[in-house]
Amino acid sequence: MFLNYIKRFFLNKTLKKQLSNVKVETLDTPIFKVGLIIDESLFFETAALKNVMISKGIAENNINIIAYRDIVKSKEVYDVPTFGLKDLNFNSEFTKQPILDFLNEEFDLLINYYIDEKPFLLLLTHRTKAKFKVGFSVVDKRLNHLMINIDLMNYNGFIQELFRYLKILNKI
Repeated sequence: MFLNYIKRFFLNKTLKKQLSNVKVETLDTPIFKVGLIIDESLFFETAALKNVMISKGIAENNINIIAYRDIVKSKEVYDVPTFGLKDLNFNSEFTKQPILDFLNEEFDLLINYYIDEKPFLLLLTHRTKAKFKVGFSVVDKRLNHLMINIDLMNYNGFIQELFRYLKILNKI
């Protein structure tokens, strides 16, 4: 318990330092590769969200999903790579291989599907190699290029709005 407090303190300190110099990227190519960061502590419809994206024309093998949970049970098997606070060391570096693979992947579009500003999720979003980042309007404005104001449970509406704006911006 106390070690988690110290870990979160260092994480907040690192995050504050790194968010002070966020670089702006532009998307000049069409969207093929999509990354999806989901907070499964609050949202449990990951498969349905993925199916809606597939129905919009994104190929299933071009969607890479990673999920965060407050409590990750070691004996439970999850459908998507799942991580928690224990997968971060005291230097605010990720230690689990699926997270490192996700960070090394270059995405045309990164969807940050979470509304709680958990430092772990913010740091993961910041460190990804994504050209265009989309998320909810209640999350830190420095992280996302496009922010959508909609309820977390309305994933259908979120994807509808996302693709509407991507069409307007000539990204799809």
